[in-house]
Amino acid sequence: MEPLNNIESLLDFWKGDEQTAPNFSAWKTTPPRKAQTHPFPDDLPVSLREALSSRGIDSLYAHQHAAWTQSRAGKNIILSTSTASGKTLAYNLPVLATLLNNNQVRALYLFPTKALTQDQFSNLQSLQSKIVNLKSGIYDGDTPQKDRSAIRKNANIVLSNPDMLHTGILPHHANWSDFFSNLKFIVIDEAHTYRGVFGSHVANVIRRLKRVAKFYGANPQFILASATIGNPKELAEKLIEEPVELIDNDGSSRGERHFIIYNPPITNPELGLRKSSILEGVRLGIDLLNHNIQSVIFARTRRSVEIILTYLQGGNPNTILDTRNSNNELSNIGSSIRGYRSGYLPTQRREIEQGLRNGSVKTVVATNALELGIDIGGLGAAILVGYPGTIASARQQAGRAGRGDDPAVSILIASASPLDQFLAHHPEYFFGRSPEMALMNPNHLLILLEHLRCAMFELPFQTQESFGSLSWELVEEYLHFLLSNNEAHFSNQKYYWMKDEYPAANISLRSASPQSIVLQSTDNDGRPITIGTVDGESASWMIHPGAIYMHEAGQYIVRELNLENHNAQLIRVDLDYYTEAQQKSEIEVLSDLTPSPSPTRRGGQVGYGEIQVTTQVMGFKKLRWFTNENLGEEPLDMPPSELQTTGYWLTLSEQTLNHLRESGNWTNDPNDYGPNWQKIRETVRQRDQFTCQVCGAVETNRQHDVHHKTPFRAFTSIEEANRLENLTTLCRTCHQKVEQNVKMRSGLAGLGFVLGNLAPLFLMCDTRDLGVFSDPTGTVNGLPSIVVYDLVPAGIGFSQKLFEIHDELVQRAYELVTQCECEDGCPSCVGPGGENGGGGKNETLAILKQLIMDN
Repeated sequence: MEPLNNIESLLDFWKGDEQTAPNFSAWKTTPPRKAQTHPFPDDLPVSLREALSSRGIDSLYAHQHAAWTQSRAGKNIILSTSTASGKTLAYNLPVLATLLNNNQVRALYLFPTKALTQDQFSNLQSLQSKIVNLKSGIYDGDTPQKDRSAIRKNANIVLSNPDMLHTGILPHHANWSDFFSNLKFIVIDEAHTYRGVFGSHVANVIRRLKRVAKFYGANPQFILASATIGNPKELAEKLIEEPVELIDNDGSSRGERHFIIYNPPITNPELGLRKSSILEGVRLGIDLLNHNIQSVIFARTRRSVEIILTYLQGGNPNTILDTRNSNNELSNIGSSIRGYRSGYLPTQRREIEQGLRNGSVKTVVATNALELGIDIGGLGAAILVGYPGTIASARQQAGRAGRGDDPAVSILIASASPLDQFLAHHPEYFFGRSPEMALMNPNHLLILLEHLRCAMFELPFQTQESFGSLSWELVEEYLHFLLSNNEAHFSNQKYYWMKDEYPAANISLRSASPQSIVLQSTDNDGRPITIGTVDGESASWMIHPGAIYMHEAGQYIVRELNLENHNAQLIRVDLDYYTEAQQKSEIEVLSDLTPSPSPTRRGGQVGYGEIQVTTQVMGFKKLRWFTNENLGEEPLDMPPSELQTTGYWLTLSEQTLNHLRESGNWTNDPNDYGPNWQKIRETVRQRDQFTCQVCGAVETNRQHDVHHKTPFRAFTSIEEANRLENLTTLCRTCHQKVEQNVKMRSGLAGLGFVLGNLAPLFLMCDTRDLGVFSDPTGTVNGLPSIVVYDLVPAGIGFSQKLFEIHDELVQRAYELVTQCECEDGCPSCVGPGGENGGGGKNETLAILKQLIMDN
């Protein structure tokens, strides 16, 4: 069969395919859009006109023209328009025009990744070839040492990244004196990526950059470019701490676009389990190949990329390729299906990018490494296997399909996560304007202190000198702390850095934790190597002894973790399981920052403030790859770790608790086993000879537990529940395993599960950036509570935002749980119970109903 070569035939096929059509939960078609253009500005230099004409460009889009006008007027701007709308040309033109008039002018371009830097360098070279004596160069960690001096001295435009600026340029600014003296423009591309901890660090790097530039007499102008987010102007102004003009009137043309949300079919209605999003992604990817449509398949993790790639290249054909490829049409096209993720060599990436541009690569399976604006030509389709975490990222990935005026299709395949299922059931939320706000906190205590150290190393602080928007009074407090710590010296009204090392070398822009753990292993020849680092806050749960650590698609098992020496010893392995730490947490509220008076609610109280989270890793599970089968658990004796951060909390009122108890929807009260329980317990242990009835362990220092085979809460009579035949003796470890199997998930735990999984939808963060704690005994005000907190020391601003949007968050949680098809809780709503336990869906709904009655 000849492959069909158009989008329309594929869409017709899907509409008539009984395996596919019933699972479309939303299908939005955007009609073609004509370009809004303006003639070249009168003051556009002739050489640039000629360069554009040679590329077939004879006018500017409306947003490009606006960027030209505002930039030429000396204003800072941020462009926030769709993928492939020509933002690169919009910021290149005013820079190049200024350089044409004065070849002493310098510009710094900052990109979040090296790959994007390389791509934009190629784009810039095609324009600057028409301009005499204009030089540009990449200055990052891959730049050969022999080339660096010439780039510093001669390049008009230097392309780099925040990490290199932080460690390789600013600390050595004396070598860049000519560059900084003539610095006129700073371009910050993909500005939406500078959020959370990374964004807070980068904002401080920009403070240092402006401080050094000022020292050399420069006052550079900023041009920023961003994907569509909820607060581009606010983000830009927080990043550079100057007024910024927003340009978001997208004037680019666009062909017809189809965006489909696909929800895999339910395979187990009782448990609410759905077919794998990965397998469905493979199946739909094969359809695209059979219709000869060039496409990208985005997966969330490197492991998922490799699984999808294996299937598409012919792995496991009996379960995946049978009905789609009866003629084995894929057997000879393995080379046209490629992967693209971190861990691939730069030469491999360039080869794949070129293959996408020239058509030799038909399908690429990628992580978000391909999400940013790397030029890969015009693809016909994009498949998103799982929601990528933010609507902005989803739009970026979908925008990889259909560059130009050709039609294109993007399909988001929902996973079982509550966030994915919420969007599958509320497509209007996805298709509306992005609700996400990119949050950052440049004045985060630990981050700010680290960059003040760096700034002092670069230039002494003078008395009365501010740091960005920070007043001298605040800066002085930090400097006095550094003085008392013997890190600074005060002389002649200046504060000087005192230590030998240069501080930037020990500060990662990707972490707020000041101390990292170095991961050490050996290569094939037995020589010691360092394979990476883990921030100190994550060490106890990520690299505890026995943990499986994934790096560059390889597995390592942790043999030793030395927290005092800040290192861990790992061994390369090839095992069929991964590990998951089991943690116990306690929370203490240190200060309540809730505005007074706090809003009165019948269901309960909400607030936010500073908290201390004490966490101890008690053990870990071994889970088999693909099936998640529990292969066993091992105990650990790890020291507790403390995290001071900020949290948002919700407490249930006494009135709500009474209502829930009366309706039978509150199971968090402690079990009352009756007045004779201690005697019954002793009888059972004696009967079982003080021996665990599962593993045979005999009691030592600690008494064994007595366990109800059928859960105590399943009985209406204490006497029935405490019958000796329903009781058995178990050691602590076996008891935990059995309890997991018959766990009755409470409504409070279910509420915490759904709130913690929905919160990232509003915060532009990952679920791994947040911790969730449910406490029926009363962490806050002595009442049952849910606490959602920042997993970053001192917090990054998430908690306050959650407090502000509490009403909408609770309403959306109610809608998600109500619309979930499962009977009693599943991974897509309140979380599952144990294999033979209860899920707590009805209890969670009862709590949510009480809470939304106030809204």
